[in-house]
Amino acid sequence: MISKRSPLARSKGRKYAERKALVAKPLYSVAEAVELLPKLSTTSFDGSAEAHIRINADTTQADQLVRTIVPLPHGTGRDIRIAAFVPDDMIADARQAGAALAGNEDLIKEISDGKISFDIAVASPKMMKDLGKVAKTLGQKGLMPSPKSGTVTENVAKVIGELKKGRIEVKMDKQGIIHTVFGKISFGPKKLQENLETLIAAVKEAQPTGIKGEYIRSVSVSPTMGPGVKVQI
Repeated sequence: MISKRSPLARSKGRKYAERKALVAKPLYSVAEAVELLPKLSTTSFDGSAEAHIRINADTTQADQLVRTIVPLPHGTGRDIRIAAFVPDDMIADARQAGAALAGNEDLIKEISDGKISFDIAVASPKMMKDLGKVAKTLGQKGLMPSPKSGTVTENVAKVIGELKKGRIEVKMDKQGIIHTVFGKISFGPKKLQENLETLIAAVKEAQPTGIKGEYIRSVSVSPTMGPGVKVQI
């Protein structure tokens, strides 16, 4: 039983403290961690399962930056809106592949007017010069298409399909930590385990040449709102 007067209960709330008390070990296997996640959530809605991967990197060095693309087997559970910036002859294919928006100058004008109603932008190389007009606006929101993230491509329809199925981009922040969603709590342990194992494997494979010795310092998972658990890797 958590006392209302305990420091944790006072700082984060009694419900959080009760969930935190369920974390009985310093490290959990992947299977154990995803099994525990639903019990740690403090929300009544179907929250996301989040992973936080701390990398042993000097983030000021270009050859130590981690950035990769991960095709999660079961997706993230999010219904993402994709905008495709393409020439007129590619609009129909982009929409058929699942783009919520597809166009060129019309979409660029909407952004210039302050209207952004999508989560991810994909563009054909031919459109990048025109997108320069709104590059600052999109860049500030993390929405600018980029070859590094695989969102500038000749095969726009294929990339849209992969994104709709659950392909995600992961990269370190300035503190050397990768924060990403790897599913919904309602996915259940099996799907979450497969997604998390795929994510960790992809991050391991993306180890930069500039990082020698220890690469991944720690991995922890948590629900959208609730305490986290450290995962043994």
